[in-house]
Amino acid sequence: MVQARSDANLYIVYLRGDGILLSRQRYESWQQIQDDVADYMASLGPWSLEETIEYLEDEYPGLDPSAATQVRTLLASAESIVRLRFKQE
Repeated sequence: MVQARSDANLYIVYLRGDGILLSRQRYESWQQIQDDVADYMASLGPWSLEETIEYLEDEYPGLDPSAATQVRTLLASAESIVRLRFKQE
């Protein structure tokens, strides 16, 4: 398994429509995120790996796969931004 860095700068990006994004792209401000992400509503971060996982686990217990898995998968991939996935009801 690839080790993810705990000093990662991660952002949680809320969309006006349906969805929450997780980004590891470096941003200077929320305005830059707003310029880069269509349908931007709000964002949190930058946070460390641990802070991001803790927040997502507390606020979104319905994530599937788990918050830890989704965050670590993003950090180990070539992607810089992904949509968070939830259990299908």
